[in-house]
Amino acid sequence: MRKESRIATNLTIDPDLLESAMAVSGERTKQAVVIKALQEFITRREQRRLVELMGKLDWHDSFDYKVERSRT
Repeated sequence: MRKESRIATNLTIDPDLLESAMAVSGERTKQAVVIKALQEFITRREQRRLVELMGKLDWHDSFDYKVERSRT
């Protein structure tokens, strides 16, 4: 995660949408719910990029994923 720094900003957000997000997330402040939403948005987009790579990577014939799973 990035180093903690804050930028003051003014946003116009649909109050019903914000209230629904607060209820679903369990966050207690508007700031916390916006930060959580941005973090989850970023995470999902990064995951989508990884899924798009599936089937596009070539593995070396000697690679054995079962051996890798059993490492301690």
